[in-house]
Amino acid sequence: MDVLELNSFIVEAKSQTYVAGAKSQPSYRIGAHDIGYKRGIWRYLDSYFGGTDFAGQEVVWLEEKPVWAMNYFGRIIEPGIIDSTIAGTVICAALSQLYRQGRFLGGMVLHHALGHYVDSSEGDCTHFRGHEFILVDGLKAYELDYRGGLIIP
Repeated sequence: MDVLELNSFIVEAKSQTYVAGAKSQPSYRIGAHDIGYKRGIWRYLDSYFGGTDFAGQEVVWLEEKPVWAMNYFGRIIEPGIIDSTIAGTVICAALSQLYRQGRFLGGMVLHHALGHYVDSSEGDCTHFRGHEFILVDGLKAYELDYRGGLIIP
């Protein structure tokens, strides 16, 4: 498998799902929100549970075989100053810029009218971990931790 092609597909899929406001599709898991994307022999699924506090997993399949995954957990820390709608607005703005640069890792900082977004990560699409957060008036109001990489049978 070509890692550059995988990375490119991950960026493409991410830009066409959550950030693009894609609708959830039916899920076999009770309470799950599943957002998928497919192109040719590649398939992507982002599946998460919750709202202000949430957990999820993204998976990529190549020719019906799982080849990559990422797990994440995020939460609102300061519900008095941020909610899931505001956090989502800031996150979508930051991730849209990141994906337009052709990447989903490597860090990002975005000054937004609703909050200051910061993401840091280490590694590449084969194995990585990272942390994103939003500051509002200098307070850490939202955070998310993620990690993932290649699935080796």
